[in-house]
Amino acid sequence: MLERAAAPGLATRGRRPAVARDRVVLAALLALLAVLAVLSMGIGRVAIPPERVLAILLSRLFPIEPNWTASEALIIFNVRLPRICAAIMIGAALAAAGAAYQNLFRNPIVSPDILGVSAGAGFGASLAVMLNLGVVGIQASAFGAGLVAVTLCFAIGQAINRHSMIVLVLVGVVIAAFFQAMISVLKIVADPVDVLPVITFWLLGGLNKITPNDLPVVAVVVGASLAVLFMLRWQVNVMSVGEEEARNLGINVGLIRILLVLSATFMTAAAVSISGIVGWVGLVVPHVARMLVGPSFDRMFPVAVVAGALFVLVVDDFARAASSMELPLGIVTSVIGAPLFIVLLLRARTIPA
Repeated sequence: MLERAAAPGLATRGRRPAVARDRVVLAALLALLAVLAVLSMGIGRVAIPPERVLAILLSRLFPIEPNWTASEALIIFNVRLPRICAAIMIGAALAAAGAAYQNLFRNPIVSPDILGVSAGAGFGASLAVMLNLGVVGIQASAFGAGLVAVTLCFAIGQAINRHSMIVLVLVGVVIAAFFQAMISVLKIVADPVDVLPVITFWLLGGLNKITPNDLPVVAVVVGASLAVLFMLRWQVNVMSVGEEEARNLGINVGLIRILLVLSATFMTAAAVSISGIVGWVGLVVPHVARMLVGPSFDRMFPVAVVAGALFVLVVDDFARAASSMELPLGIVTSVIGAPLFIVLLLRARTIPA
């Protein structure tokens, strides 16, 4: 009896060092993200020192004697700050969606576009470019088409076998292939001078056209979806052990599954609608988070969110500074993400199961 009574206390004491370590890792990543965000705002054709960037930002809160030009302040607030915020939101959204899908499907090679949301969004954006709907129309069409793709995936999956996650994944592959084919059709019929280049560069991904007006709606969608996933992190953690065990513990598995898919889909669609297709973030970053704090979703999820924001911010800085011509963000994430994923797989081979 004494041993049984002491066991919970021992387990709690054993967990405390791990919790403290997780908090240190998360705090370090947040501090690194804040420092990198300030440094990133100084990168560009007009280089601005970090201390001046910080002074410009703080001038909106405190009365500071300006030692900068009006053009520098305009560049910070109208160009670089929106871009940095977009990179942070997109990285956080894709990493969180990837972590949620990998736990939901219990498959470490699942990414946010597994249900066809990225392909659907790409088709919606391409169609909007063909119809000359403008920037807002492209973003709205991309977001809506991404949601349509996932809705079709769910509807067909439910009609085939409502309880099988494998069927859902297979239908997602089919839906993604269909929308990719439709994108190819649009490319064939598009005007090769005016329309085709716009479609091609949008699909490659990039943040060079981000404006302050692009951020509010995306921030609300991403923030609300992240909040839902954060509140469900304990249930997701239990479901990763097995759905039968989760049901025995009173968890509504069907409802949690729907909320997970909806949250991840909304985040991914919102991110793709303003950035184009940016791959590898949702696949690689959750693996990095597991290496840092372990596989438990409640511990890994916050780290994955911050690490994803940090990853996209670093990649975007590289895309801007690597050459005189800005590189598409989707290409750079693939060039960096693919070798990094191989390194992670090789490292995981040495870790005992």
